[in-house]
Amino acid sequence: MARIEWVKQRLNNWALWKAREASGGLGFATQSVLLAERVDRYREVDISTTIDSTDAALTNQAIEALKPAQLHLHSVLHCIYLHDTGIKGAALRLGKAESTISANLEQADRALELWFRARSEARKSSLST
Repeated sequence: MARIEWVKQRLNNWALWKAREASGGLGFATQSVLLAERVDRYREVDISTTIDSTDAALTNQAIEALKPAQLHLHSVLHCIYLHDTGIKGAALRLGKAESTISANLEQADRALELWFRARSEARKSSLST
């Protein structure tokens, strides 16, 4: 199996959205401007990258839907996309083989694809009634 490109793109958008959310980049300051420290210019987030907030919020719902039944996939996505550990780092952090992490990423893509498909079909059927 291979990764699903459109799901990977959504996950990358979600990761950027979550990073900006954590750093106060969605319009809410995380601390007072008067207390803010100067940040090294090389560590600043590139604000030219466009984030589709609606898409990211929907992707977040899909990822959170994995939590009850597929917690292992949820954990892998958080390690890879939010903690930026890479496959090797995620394997160490989660105590799994690198091949397992790769397989989990493919499984997560499939699970998210199914979630989006089911959501789309549910919306179509509710509009037709």
